[in-house]
Amino acid sequence: MSTITTSLLQLLATQARLSDEELAERLNVPADEVRIARETLEQEHRILGYQAIINDENQHDIGISAFIEVKVTPERDGGFDRLATRIARFDEVSSCYLASGGFDLLVIVEGKTMRDIANFVSGKLSTLDGVLSTSTHFHLKTYKKNGFVFETPLDDNRLAVSP
Repeated sequence: MSTITTSLLQLLATQARLSDEELAERLNVPADEVRIARETLEQEHRILGYQAIINDENQHDIGISAFIEVKVTPERDGGFDRLATRIARFDEVSSCYLASGGFDLLVIVEGKTMRDIANFVSGKLSTLDGVLSTSTHFHLKTYKKNGFVFETPLDDNRLAVSP
């Protein structure tokens, strides 16, 4: 991967709204070179899309999300891919990852209520052939997402103590 490609991907990961001209200025290359590199990355499916990072704390109707650890039986000649792809296609699933450790897949699910997520796990996910077990963890608060730190100011109301 070329240096411009690496640098361009790093910039786009945190500042995708920058124009090609702004990106070129930051990378110290011609704007046409940035445009061509961006188009190539999109055509090669190395860039799949652009998203805004939403602060869920300010959204009152955002719903609820959960991290679900899924233990599965790998298939002959397919491993985890076919079942993981099937799970990823559910509308409730926002992300699905193959993971190492005590489980095989990490599935991130979104719903309006805890009941929606429970119904998804019991009615759709755990009933799939090949799913051995699940463990659901509900998302409570975000501290960092996609490289962005959600900073909350600390109130320091302590009395000053001097020796």
